[in-house]
Amino acid sequence: MMASKISPLPPCGGGLRRGVVPGSPPKGPRRPAGLRRPAFVALGALLVLVACAPAGPAAQPSADETSVAQPSRTLVMVVNTEVSNLAAKVIGATNPDRLTRPFNAGLTLIDGKGEPRPYLTQELPVLNTDSWQVFPDGRMHITWRLRPGLTWQDGAPLIADDFVFALDAQKGGLVWETKILDYQKGAQQTSGPIIANGKIISGRGCEPEGGPEACIITAHDARTGKEIWRTQTIPKPGEPGYDSWGDVPYEKRVHVGTWMVPSYDPELNLIYIGTSVSTPSPKFRLGGNEKQHLYHNSTLALNADTGRIVWYYQHLIDHWDLDHPFERLLVDTAVAPNARDVAWINPRVKAGERRKVVTGIPGKTGVVYTLDRQTGEFLWARPTVAQNVVETIDGATGVATVNPKMVYAAPGDERLICPALTGGKNWPAGAYSPLTNTMYFPLQNTCMTTVAMEPTDTSTIYGISTKTLLAAGTKNVGSIHAISVETGQTTWKHEQRAGMLSLVATGGGLVFGGDAHGRFKAMHDRTGKVLWEINLGSPVSGYPITFAVGGKQYVAVSTGPSLVAGGAAGLTPELKQGAANQMFVFTLP
Repeated sequence: MMASKISPLPPCGGGLRRGVVPGSPPKGPRRPAGLRRPAFVALGALLVLVACAPAGPAAQPSADETSVAQPSRTLVMVVNTEVSNLAAKVIGATNPDRLTRPFNAGLTLIDGKGEPRPYLTQELPVLNTDSWQVFPDGRMHITWRLRPGLTWQDGAPLIADDFVFALDAQKGGLVWETKILDYQKGAQQTSGPIIANGKIISGRGCEPEGGPEACIITAHDARTGKEIWRTQTIPKPGEPGYDSWGDVPYEKRVHVGTWMVPSYDPELNLIYIGTSVSTPSPKFRLGGNEKQHLYHNSTLALNADTGRIVWYYQHLIDHWDLDHPFERLLVDTAVAPNARDVAWINPRVKAGERRKVVTGIPGKTGVVYTLDRQTGEFLWARPTVAQNVVETIDGATGVATVNPKMVYAAPGDERLICPALTGGKNWPAGAYSPLTNTMYFPLQNTCMTTVAMEPTDTSTIYGISTKTLLAAGTKNVGSIHAISVETGQTTWKHEQRAGMLSLVATGGGLVFGGDAHGRFKAMHDRTGKVLWEINLGSPVSGYPITFAVGGKQYVAVSTGPSLVAGGAAGLTPELKQGAANQMFVFTLP
């Protein structure tokens, strides 16, 4: 497998994630850029499934949005010349009465040859099933409140509230199960895993009650369930980085989660994953404002065989709950940052040189970072939406300097911070197209007034009270930024009143995306021109995907409430939307 085909699985609650399709265009016939690998990665006869604990306070999709569908074979393209004829033909919109009893799933998947095959046909103890639909050709979509994430490996499935277990893909029987952590004691299995060379790699959220030991990344053998390694995101005594927390007692070092999906480079055998903030956010309460508190708000590159941290890059020392755990895009590209658009550039970069990079907007600040993914060397970075927390980044070292005017010194300190704690960027996914070598990001124009709380106030673990505001100088909450991976230049920008949610890019030159007002649209990937649009009635919180069955292409997306959609909608009270958890599938007439 080449790096250009790496495709992380969906975060739980996000529907079928459109995945990240990193890498440069492969040699020979091109696979359509937007035709992502499905949520199931077929590696053999084993279906691998990791189940998630119930939702906690971390910013993430709502519990009602995850769907189970089927893998598909090679996909066809939707092209720009045909998009004007894209009919609003819904072949599956589901919202039946809630089921609260076990039922026979009768789940039929489509295998790599396009043939239907039954899986998990035994009675499943699914609680609080919110929606299900069997289509005429036997396909079924299910929405689960337990929000599992799915993938494939040689012989069976895996689920649990921070367990990982395997079911026989043909008979449904339990093959093995392994407990990772107790989700009732601070561990949150908030995203699906990936398979990396036969290993199940998963991160998680971690609440303060779990202590530093709950903040882990794990690898399990996909055939046996045996734990291969676990790596803490908070250094243990004697490990590098332990002193970065100052005199904070070890048991009080908490909440550095990895609650989004990792990426994997099989050539380098490295796992890339982002980390969240620590708590409480004001660092004067946590060892001192001058401390790094590793490895919060960092990109970690881990050896996939051992879990050893090969390198890390810390994007920002946080004081405001501005996490950095979002998708990392792996791309082989020429690097030629344009100084007119890019604020911070490594002076050692030779314009036009090809690099293996990890890039994207990893955090809520909306700042784009591009790093060498083999060494972690900083290459360039630039802001997108309004932000006032990063004062500068040293191009030679990559060290980010926090704006000292925005840092709290004592309880009661008030600051105006941009963006708000909902982002900027958040878990709604961006997209990448190797056809344009461009990344596309759904962003929000927000700020917030914040006050550092007294240590005795335990109403929030973050230690700050906030009120979200629209950023100055605009009436539009939502935006899409199309940014060249090579130059860092914004090639186009789409702005609108409603907050933008997840995107998917296609090989036919389209970018599909939805918003908090319920609008779902297709845009030209080179110009941003809106070519088609429909009102789905509720926030388009799911991750859009495109797939094909029997040579016919479909575009699917789910709707429903989520924290990010709700935060954006709060800034646009005149826009009304529903709260229906539904799956919509479209096709050309």
